[in-house]
Amino acid sequence: MDLAAADRAYLWHPFTQQRGWAKEDPVIVERGEGTDLIDVDGNRYIDGVSSLWCNVHGHAHPRIDAAVRDQLSKVAHSTMLGLSHRPAIELAQRLVELAPPGLTRVFYSDSGSTATEIALKMAFQYWRQRGQDRRRFVALRMAYHGDTIGSVSVGGIDLFHSLYEPLLFDTLRAEPGDAADMERLLAEHRGEVAAVIMEPLVQGAAGMLVHTPGYLRAVRDLCDRHGVLLILDEVATGFGRTGRMFACEHEGVAPDLLCLAKGLTGGYLPLAATLATERIYEGFLGEHEEFRTFFHGHTYTGNPLACAAALATLDVFREERTLERLEGRIRLLGELLAPLEGHPAVVEVRRRGLMVGIELAEHPLAARIGHQVALEARRRGAIIRPLGDVLVLMPPLSISNEDLTRLVGITAEAVETVVSAELPQAA
Repeated sequence: MDLAAADRAYLWHPFTQQRGWAKEDPVIVERGEGTDLIDVDGNRYIDGVSSLWCNVHGHAHPRIDAAVRDQLSKVAHSTMLGLSHRPAIELAQRLVELAPPGLTRVFYSDSGSTATEIALKMAFQYWRQRGQDRRRFVALRMAYHGDTIGSVSVGGIDLFHSLYEPLLFDTLRAEPGDAADMERLLAEHRGEVAAVIMEPLVQGAAGMLVHTPGYLRAVRDLCDRHGVLLILDEVATGFGRTGRMFACEHEGVAPDLLCLAKGLTGGYLPLAATLATERIYEGFLGEHEEFRTFFHGHTYTGNPLACAAALATLDVFREERTLERLEGRIRLLGELLAPLEGHPAVVEVRRRGLMVGIELAEHPLAARIGHQVALEARRRGAIIRPLGDVLVLMPPLSISNEDLTRLVGITAEAVETVVSAELPQAA
């Protein structure tokens, strides 16, 4: 079978202009080993973006593989509508124990988009059942919270979201890092806002925009002062990406609703969770005839295989002391990136933990410089992904110092090859 031809004939890839895709030779992944991906021709690539930010401990980790196999011998799926099962119960307890204080209830879904969609609906219904008609949300400019209609409504990246504007509900936009702007919005719309939703510390899909220190803490305080819920979207920043289990821990902040996905299962299976405080949970309790139920669910909510993978992922965090061992890698990454910060082809290098955005100097849109650098890196043995002309590096937490060095080196070489040749030469 000609896999490349069949791909072009039958598949429609996400966030991909298919006309351009059809002109390039695709990488068709056959298997993964550690922090490498291997294609059908046997070529190896460092997985420099953790298979879209979700692979935490590497591919084919024996501990997680064994957990999924063991669960597969019991039951692959059972609905949670009217039933329950051991892996979902045990995982919920573990998540509550790990989460910031006050988050006591876990609602499962299957992706980051649905985790945030659920949080928005919970916030709205919570206030409605308290007799308050709060239907406004505050989100940050350049926010990204997923691709379902509610999550797109609180998104703020025009390229992704503006086309769908007729389908969306109106959202108030705050300037990232500007606590005074957030305070102004909450004061001007007192009694109208159900919740503030934000990615803590780093706005990933916006190009790794890093917030000023103290901003998250200030937003939490403002929400408390104005009686507004705080939703933190840790889909990208959770599970060690910033150096702590959750990014909000850096500033001692506990949200009212916490959205998790991506690294939750170590990149093995689709699973997401929305964690809520007991106060919010109790707002949905009542007699059957009161219809205070949260009318939301998914066929694969709390899938046993995914929950088993998530439990094993958390076990690996503990057994391999993943977070403790990250400190050295984070320091090394900073040292490796330093030469790129002064490169004439680079506008800025943004970083928090193992989340990196390398913004390239502006070029004509049609040149697709970020994409060309990613292709060049691929030829040299690394998978990186551009967000426009921002190169994203977010390797698995388990990456070795040697492979981290090689990943940054390949990226720098690719930038030099593709971009530097186009810069005007000094006289």
